[in-house]
Amino acid sequence: MLFTLLYRLIASLLRLIFWPFLLLRWRRIVRPGTYLAFEIDGGVTDIQPAPKLLDRFRKRPVSLTALAELTQTLAGDRRIQGIVVTLRSFHQGMASALSLHNALRKVRESGREVIVYLPFGGGTKEIFVASAATKIVAAPQTTLSPLGFVVTARYLKGALEKTHLEPEVYARGVFKSAGEQLTRDRMSEREREQQDAILDQLFEVLLEKLAEGRAWNRERALRAVNNAPYLHTEAIEQGLADAAAYEDELKMVIGDRGPAMVAGAGGYLRAKKSLSFPALINEPVLGVLKIHGAIAHSSPLTSELGLAVDDALIGAIRLARSDRHVRALILHINSPGGGALASDRIHHELAAFAAEKPLIAYMANVAASGGYYVAAAAHRIIAQPTTITGSIGVVAARFAIDPLLERLGITTEVLKRGERADLIAPTRTLRDDERAVIERELEGMYRAFLNVVAEGRKQPIESIEKIAEGRVWIGSDAKRVGLVDELGGFDRAVETARARISGPGAAKLKPAVLNAPRGRIPPLNPPGSRNARAHTLLGLAQLASTLGLDVDPAALLLSGERILAWCPRAKSLAASNESD
Repeated sequence: MLFTLLYRLIASLLRLIFWPFLLLRWRRIVRPGTYLAFEIDGGVTDIQPAPKLLDRFRKRPVSLTALAELTQTLAGDRRIQGIVVTLRSFHQGMASALSLHNALRKVRESGREVIVYLPFGGGTKEIFVASAATKIVAAPQTTLSPLGFVVTARYLKGALEKTHLEPEVYARGVFKSAGEQLTRDRMSEREREQQDAILDQLFEVLLEKLAEGRAWNRERALRAVNNAPYLHTEAIEQGLADAAAYEDELKMVIGDRGPAMVAGAGGYLRAKKSLSFPALINEPVLGVLKIHGAIAHSSPLTSELGLAVDDALIGAIRLARSDRHVRALILHINSPGGGALASDRIHHELAAFAAEKPLIAYMANVAASGGYYVAAAAHRIIAQPTTITGSIGVVAARFAIDPLLERLGITTEVLKRGERADLIAPTRTLRDDERAVIERELEGMYRAFLNVVAEGRKQPIESIEKIAEGRVWIGSDAKRVGLVDELGGFDRAVETARARISGPGAAKLKPAVLNAPRGRIPPLNPPGSRNARAHTLLGLAQLASTLGLDVDPAALLLSGERILAWCPRAKSLAASNESD
């Protein structure tokens, strides 16, 4: 703490000394009529964590929070003519695409030009994002392919029968289709119903934004999609693009009288921020906890696989709950679910947090099954119209391999003590009484899931049952049935968190990504209670984490969970695989 204070004090003194030079740099970094440029390749992020030392030398994805700051800065700087976005590719889901589209649209609505350059052409998502621009420039010989959306499912029943592998799938929820590709040879009517509803909504959003951005009506947008793809010359003729240029010709195409002046948006923002002085003490923040990837138990493997590990998330929640500087918590969820028990453990800690501080859930591309389970603890749930969510149900599956082994001439001898000692062994088919045990276990977890959602949504469990059943919902429909409170982006989640905080200065609180502690954080007391010993233990755990010491590491394997609150189809739906 003392070292941090001393560092900030020295930094402030140096900034004060050099402030006239910093101001001069700020004034000279751009001239009137300048465009600010940045590049997107792969995707964006809603908010970046504070950069580490090596991060300053690495290319980081564009942050929509930084883009919002840029928009605010442009409002007071008439020297800036507009922005130039080089969109090389976009591989994220439609919720992220919509967030980026809306962010660019805000720049356009502020009176600045928005130029999107497509050096490699683009598919549905690239064109969707680019439609927010005032001008779309494509590179020569590229193809623009706003083809729409397609979902492809392959069914393995016939192949498994030929191999004599016998799948056994147990599910709660008539729409819970996670295992039907193993047991069926074609799509079920329930699955077709929910897939069609999602594709309908995605397609309508695509047509709406294309029509809005290009000043078309819906019919013209529909023709543009159905007649795609287009070579760059055809795209210009159809009004899908405005000009063509190689990269070295772009400035000439943008400029009205000669080549346009272009400066880096990152350098511009850094120069602007260098004029402000850092706070000497830690300021209150809106904590942001990222729950990304499959939800799993902690193990030596899960930390390396990009999973949402329960122990790490629980530790971060406990630290946020005890830290007076964290005034509220925003969950940034991008997960198709995972282990039912891991989801329940995280939800329990979030419910304790919500009893003391505001808790807001923002659903990015997907927050389904276990992803929705953890969101249910929040005071408010916000999602984009194109977010994939719901799938309130549980599933379990196993394979019986004995029939295959017998055909191969392999016999299995089993010695056991305990009538059901080999219940989960992938060898034989289960007896009726054993199936009943698994069904009972699934029913208990499903009822728990329903209760969690009913309590969080403050609705009778009978109402939740009608919209549960494992059904996957798109964000706009999820709001209609009451699973989501409001449609919007991460910026709306930040505004909502500020609004729920009492006291002066709430409107100025900034979001900050919370890092998971390195060691285990001991449990806090239930909400409303205080215990000096518990807080002492917490302080020691925080110190150990700061020093990089490992405290009580967990060693539970992901495979230890037989029951999953998991929606594998949600990930592909969120990605919305295109037919290009």
